Amino acid sequence: MITYDGITKRFGQELAVDALSMRVARGEAVALLGPNGSGKTTTLKMAAGLIQPSAGSVTVGQPPLAPWAPAARRAISFLPQRVAFPDALTGREVVDFYRQLRGIPAARSQAVLKFASLNGAGERAVGTYSGGMVQRLGLAVAMLPESDVLLLDEPTAALDPDGLAAFYAVIEARQAAGRTILFTSHHVGDVERLADRFVVLVHGRVVAELTQAELRDQLAERGVMRVRLSAVPDGLLDKVRVIAPESAIDKGELTVRGAASLRPRVLDVVREHGAEVRGLTAEDGRLDALYRDLVARSEAS
Repeated sequence: MITYDGITKRFGQELAVDALSMRVARGEAVALLGPNGSGKTTTLKMAAGLIQPSAGSVTVGQPPLAPWAPAARRAISFLPQRVAFPDALTGREVVDFYRQLRGIPAARSQAVLKFASLNGAGERAVGTYSGGMVQRLGLAVAMLPESDVLLLDEPTAALDPDGLAAFYAVIEARQAAGRTILFTSHHVGDVERLADRFVVLVHGRVVAELTQAELRDQLAERGVMRVRLSAVPDGLLDKVRVIAPESAIDKGELTVRGAASLRPRVLDVVREHGAEVRGLTAEDGRLDALYRDLVARSEAS
């Protein structure tokens, strides 16, 4: 549904996106991650038809169309990173304005206002809204059409827990309906919950691309098990390090870093040494730490 083929974008002397190639399939949800200035927003705007590439091509829909073609625009719903609406209009007037632009039935206004939890504020002027309420209003506008392609730039920025829960529910419903979603986010929870695949951009280039299954494997490899022992037998750490070289013992607690598959063998060694286990915790690696490592590696190379 979205194909980038050797996309490059320059703004004067600044290279924002560098020879990027990527495909987002129908019904897939893909997250773009990267530090500020990595080209995420520019990449999204090129799929929305708001920016034309300096080189390469981008197509949207089936059959593939240039994103600025009228038929492609009808298939796209775009939420910018920063939304702004006239202060004097009410939330309902803003929604109705965009609804009429897209020829959508009037009943849809109430549905999206309810989704955005703006029922009580829909008749108030936008100028009285908090930043989080303006963000919710932007989401309401983006959700007006039943678009085949959703392009969302930092959609959960400034959302409170209720707004976040409502947003997740709507996006998961769109995923179940086979919609295609490309979004940017700095929130790890968004990626872990919504994305089928995530792509890391640094300086406009793809430096890593992982499916959910690959992500789970990577996080499992970076996991940690902590075993609290009543006493530490002589030679225990040496034997454990044969299995998991990065293991350590401090104040009676054995810390084992590495894949979850190593843990049963480590516990066998603990039992063989007659150590009494007083407590045990285990966790997979964290996505935010993996992401920072991927960015650091790319910038060091």
